[in-house]
Amino acid sequence: MYRITDPERSRAFYEALGFESRRELPIVRDGELEATNYFFGMPGEDAELELTFNHDGRAYDLGTGYGHVAIGVDDLDATLERLAGQGIEPERPPYTVREGGSRLCFVGDPDRNFTVLN
Repeated sequence: MYRITDPERSRAFYEALGFESRRELPIVRDGELEATNYFFGMPGEDAELELTFNHDGRAYDLGTGYGHVAIGVDDLDATLERLAGQGIEPERPPYTVREGGSRLCFVGDPDRNFTVLN
């Protein structure tokens, strides 16, 4: 689960990565809307990414680098070019993990939660 500050910006980011929005779950406590959980998944896959937006203004740390989601793509360069057209840039240029290893790069969502593309 990633915490977010702007559901619409986050939705646009994850949809640009190829996720589909699946459902929203409002969390109501004592009659007050406290949070909304947004669930996204890749087409044809069961696994889901959960994003949480707190409506009560509660402060929390964002993008602390504690973890990331990884997505395999068919063509990293073409994917990065498509994302750049939507204003999404990698944190640094793509790189190869080790000799003969995977080529990858990190992109950050609007709250600096990271996704690895490889």
